[in-house]
Amino acid sequence: MTEYTPPNTPLDILHEDHEILVVNKPAGLLSVPGKGPDLADCLIARLEAVYPQVLLVHRLDRDTSGVMVFGLTPHAQRHLGLQFENRQTKKTYLARVAGRLEPKTGTVDLPLIVDWPNRPLQKVDHETGKPAVTDWRVMKASDDESRVKLFPQTGRSHQLRVHMLALGHPILGDPLYAPETADQYPRMMLHAEELRLRHPDGGEGVRFRVAAPF
Repeated sequence: MTEYTPPNTPLDILHEDHEILVVNKPAGLLSVPGKGPDLADCLIARLEAVYPQVLLVHRLDRDTSGVMVFGLTPHAQRHLGLQFENRQTKKTYLARVAGRLEPKTGTVDLPLIVDWPNRPLQKVDHETGKPAVTDWRVMKASDDESRVKLFPQTGRSHQLRVHMLALGHPILGDPLYAPETADQYPRMMLHAEELRLRHPDGGEGVRFRVAAPF
């Protein structure tokens, strides 16, 4: 892994109420602390300094930016956690991938498991992998790269990154799965653009969105 130098940017709060906190996570910042003092700086630690009661619901990879929701009460954490577990949330990501992705829409259905000798890498494994499904839609494409929307139906670790790699169109700037492109881009070109869920207070559908910075 590359040296951890998280961005020193102010918190970008998208929404805040009595139950939930929605944040735009910057690329390069861990969601939760890693092992060791050098990996202690992370989004939840920064949030705890302002919101001592904040509770983790889900994660985004270090190099992914975009919409993350946190609970501000134990009830909200449980309610949201079950929605993620039961695949009741709807997530939309934007990515720039290598090459011309064809056809314009499609689905990747490839089971994933951790690649133990090469952790934290994940890999496709048809025998012992857990089900993982991603829908895609191409927004625009050239011979060099495609701009795509990704709709994960499951929430496996590194799912979008491994699924795009398996299609032969890795996410540009990905230090793990496309290291040959990492020097050409300022960051990994993957952004959690939109999150739809039910509000823990009353169950009304809510949508949070932040445009990709690339």
